[in-house]
Amino acid sequence: MSHTHSSAMAITFVLFLAQIFVSVTSSSEADKIISLPGQPEVTFQQYSGYITVDEKQHRALFYYFAEAETDPASKPLVLWLNGGPGCSSVGAGAFVEHGPFKPSERLLLKNEYSWNKEANMLYLESPAGVGFSYSANESFYEFVTDDITARDNLVFLHRWFTRFPQYKKNDFFITGESYAGHYVPQLAQLIVRTKTRFNLKGIAIGNPLLEFNTDLNSRAEFFWSHGLISDSTYKVFTTVCNYSQIWREYQSGNPTAVCAQVNKLVKREISRFVDAYDVTLDVCLSTIDQQAQMLNQLQETEKIDVCLEDETFTYLNRKEVQEALHAKLVGVTSWSVCSEVLRYNMQNLEIPTVPILGELVKSGIQVFVFSGDQDSVVPLIGTRSLVNKLAKDLGLNTTVPYRAWFAGKQVAGWTQVYGDILSFATIRGAAHEAPFSQPERSLVLLSALLEGQPLPEAVFSR
Repeated sequence: MSHTHSSAMAITFVLFLAQIFVSVTSSSEADKIISLPGQPEVTFQQYSGYITVDEKQHRALFYYFAEAETDPASKPLVLWLNGGPGCSSVGAGAFVEHGPFKPSERLLLKNEYSWNKEANMLYLESPAGVGFSYSANESFYEFVTDDITARDNLVFLHRWFTRFPQYKKNDFFITGESYAGHYVPQLAQLIVRTKTRFNLKGIAIGNPLLEFNTDLNSRAEFFWSHGLISDSTYKVFTTVCNYSQIWREYQSGNPTAVCAQVNKLVKREISRFVDAYDVTLDVCLSTIDQQAQMLNQLQETEKIDVCLEDETFTYLNRKEVQEALHAKLVGVTSWSVCSEVLRYNMQNLEIPTVPILGELVKSGIQVFVFSGDQDSVVPLIGTRSLVNKLAKDLGLNTTVPYRAWFAGKQVAGWTQVYGDILSFATIRGAAHEAPFSQPERSLVLLSALLEGQPLPEAVFSR
């Protein structure tokens, strides 16, 4: 047998094996969504389903993927993670914030500021126990940590890219908000450290929990500067007992008399009729507000009013919707925006993630931190000071001095960029969930991130 012939046979055999491998692993066709109930006609493809991250424990994570409206092959891939810990990226991120549709009664309405105008959007319900994601071994839920979440998310990505190999070369960004100030940097760090060959270009985190004491204690100044508490209360709130102290005492179940008194005073002045997630809003918000509930939970705190007509909850609990999404309920009786089975290790809230941001910057990953400026849960005041300090520690010079940025003809917020790699921006008039409350401005911010450009300056025609 000639050498050429045997080489040809070997190549044929390798191709044959490759085909088998692809047919086994690439079941993206099986995940294709034909159409969601009540959905308007669209030209882009949608997929959803499960990726097993642990065969032994039967642990599987649920995802929803909306390809870009135009030219998906050349557009970046953006992973979105909601916070909590324990809240749903599909329910909050996709259906309330920036996915292609928003539920309204029995219909889905087109979202004109959907992020899939700019990118291929991948929404992941993580860790297991959140939304439709599950672990058949329920003891998994008893003690979930940031480490476990990051590792499972990395396994998910490896297997998702095997199912969707055509996206492996696209620019890749990891984004999220609130407690995703932990999830996003930790996952990016794991990708960098394991030298995983995803094309990771940058991360973006909104109103993120980065450093527990700074973030929580900046609430006092936020409340005071917005007129929600008096001068005298501001004084005791910063000298007698601060917010991080109050949180720790209530977590341990035995608040001291002095901190309980300060907490009572603050709550009485703010009143029960202000939404901590958007201090200027005077109507009830959707369940999306539960996603940072953990950051806010004190014993006396009432559950956040999630409005009686919660469209997303109703929609995702319809049988035919779950069938269209290839979703199932395992160990729970209904889908919920924030997990009722998960016991997250709340000590993890105190892990600072600012050093991880520094590590990512050093490895050449774009880091974009943004703040809805009406949020008192993780206020811009603490976030801005943390980014500022990080830039100093890294020795980064300011490349875009603090200035206003624009969406349309209006000021959309303020921004500062350090070393062309670390950016901070506020989104004017935005709540804790910025894309929900300021969709147009958030979409402009996403575009800037994906293009690696500073946020737009004012351009007024004469």
